[in-house]
Amino acid sequence: MVVEDSPLDTELVTKLLPKLNYPAVVTAVQEISCQIDPKPLELPKELPEVPELETSVLEALHHVLFNIHIIEGALICPDTGRRFPIKQGIPNMILHEDEI
Repeated sequence: MVVEDSPLDTELVTKLLPKLNYPAVVTAVQEISCQIDPKPLELPKELPEVPELETSVLEALHHVLFNIHIIEGALICPDTGRRFPIKQGIPNMILHEDEI
């Protein structure tokens, strides 16, 4: 995993919010936060309405979405348990013939 800082773009993060599966983001943050920072990231369990979002929540979401890059590892489907390997930052999401 590589963490690279980028400038906060609150407008972009706000536009992405309706497209996010927020519970999945929270779960991912919980699973990786001990590996990326000695101080774990904190996200609210439920996403507040956009006008009520605190800057700290926008900063945390921006950090998770744009600054953390998985270089080697795997994505695991929560429904099927299928592992999709990540090599050199690229996930292999191709299903095998018997999985289609």
